[in-house]
Amino acid sequence: MAQEQILARLEQLLPGSVHSSETALDNILNIHTTREQVINLLAMLRDDEQLQFNFLTTLCGIHYPDQTGQELGVVYHLHNWHDNIRLRVKIFFPKDDPHVPSATGLWPTANWMERQEYDFFGIVFTGHPDLRRILNVDDLDVFPLRKEYRLEDGTRTDKDDRFFGRDGHVGQTFD
Repeated sequence: MAQEQILARLEQLLPGSVHSSETALDNILNIHTTREQVINLLAMLRDDEQLQFNFLTTLCGIHYPDQTGQELGVVYHLHNWHDNIRLRVKIFFPKDDPHVPSATGLWPTANWMERQEYDFFGIVFTGHPDLRRILNVDDLDVFPLRKEYRLEDGTRTDKDDRFFGRDGHVGQTFD
């Protein structure tokens, strides 16, 4: 099934649910929708006998701090095993309102993935059966994969940044 056929089928079944689309450099179709429409779109992609995107490979959170009003996002990676076609569905939303409906009703495996994205990005998956931290300590009060935090400790003197292709070593001596 060609990418144009996928988009035409979605427009036929759920008119207006695809807000934009593009083909990524890896030749995978990326579909953009809203968090209000994402569950219906995912269900249609999974359940339609022509589309058959029945496998949720993974879902991941993303943070673009410069995209005002759409700083956070979730990317759903889907796979149609029958025709060996991959697809991405993307949604974006404000950091101040990080609520997204849970996909655990469609794919039980989304449970762990959503907990991970809550843990690292603070994305709240509404309707999730057990949304709590899964990898970080429970009392952590930040979301470490947001681009709001320094990647490294600036006080370290045992690391020569020249080996990592970065400046920052000027005026420092190393052991």
